[in-house]
Amino acid sequence: MTESSRHPTPLHAWLCEPLPPDVRKALARIQATEDVCHVAVMPDVHLAHDVCIGTVVATRRLIFPQAVGSDIGCGMAVIAFDCPAELLAGEDAAGRLMVGLHETVPAIRQGRGRIPEHLPEPLQAAHLSEPRLEKLKSRDARVQLATLGRGNHFLEFQADETGRLWLMVHTGSRAVGQMITQHHLSKTQAASTGLRYLDTETAGGRAYLSDVQWASDYASWNRRLLMAAAVDLMRRLFAVEPVESSAYECSHNHVRLEKHLGEDLWVHRKGAISASGGAPGIIPGSMGTASYHVEGRGCPESLRSSSHGAGRAMSREEARRRISVKEVQRQMQGVWFDHHRAEELREEAPGAYKDVDRVMRAQRNLTRIIRRLRPVLCYKVT
Repeated sequence: MTESSRHPTPLHAWLCEPLPPDVRKALARIQATEDVCHVAVMPDVHLAHDVCIGTVVATRRLIFPQAVGSDIGCGMAVIAFDCPAELLAGEDAAGRLMVGLHETVPAIRQGRGRIPEHLPEPLQAAHLSEPRLEKLKSRDARVQLATLGRGNHFLEFQADETGRLWLMVHTGSRAVGQMITQHHLSKTQAASTGLRYLDTETAGGRAYLSDVQWASDYASWNRRLLMAAAVDLMRRLFAVEPVESSAYECSHNHVRLEKHLGEDLWVHRKGAISASGGAPGIIPGSMGTASYHVEGRGCPESLRSSSHGAGRAMSREEARRRISVKEVQRQMQGVWFDHHRAEELREEAPGAYKDVDRVMRAQRNLTRIIRRLRPVLCYKVT
């Protein structure tokens, strides 16, 4: 193991506002960590445990689970419907859809009688690295499959510029991703900066990478099953069909071996999407603001990455302190949501997030906007 360089790794940043001191300190820590050879900061960057969300980190040999995050494989999925968004303009239609979502899209776990006996065959066939994780797979993974989760995870119906109705889903690997991360963090070593690492040339490093791939696949299945449930609900309620060819997804918490700047590097994206040239991407705003479908421009200095969303402007605690129920309702004017949950949703109010349009302007050399969408109906549980 070589000592950390005296000179920190240069920082490549696309910012929409000055970096707060605590974010700057966290970034300086990752810059000074051994084997880190490139750091790119996205305009939605904000403070998180150990490594900021909105950070892209490249290494040559070591893997840092904290630079991936615990919701491994978390990401977005979208699909269009063959109908106008005007379908949900009325209170009756929006109310029927909201009730249907509460009945068919659980937040935490599947209810009795709905837990699948087995995981989808590809997940069932792939083995996790240790028996205790296999036990988790056979229990928690089944119970939470096709569940949304809390916090900033959501299912949202949106309208594009032509008036077409779209669905956007944001969720990840749920408890299984967190447990995989915790398991492997217990086997890591400490770098000189205190960040924890695994060596990709050891059995422990290879086991982590294998489990990360499984969790990423699980997160993708989770999104697709949630989308399928919502599509089926739309068929039953309104007799509308999806445009299957419009569906795609992207992940924003992962680590992958990619070729950048002439060498093979382990690219960690924590709250950032791949933005290779021509690659489709999804960048949500917040409950009451625009979202974007984009195409990557392949910028080398960003490690062909871009932001994964608007990014928090306030911590959850600060949002609960500063944003009232009345303010949530004001900020959500024009968007259908569950008003009974307005108290809980204060920490997810649009005002708790950065201005997504400023974020998009700050990274205009990272992505090209394909379409802009406005929220019509948002289903979220906190």
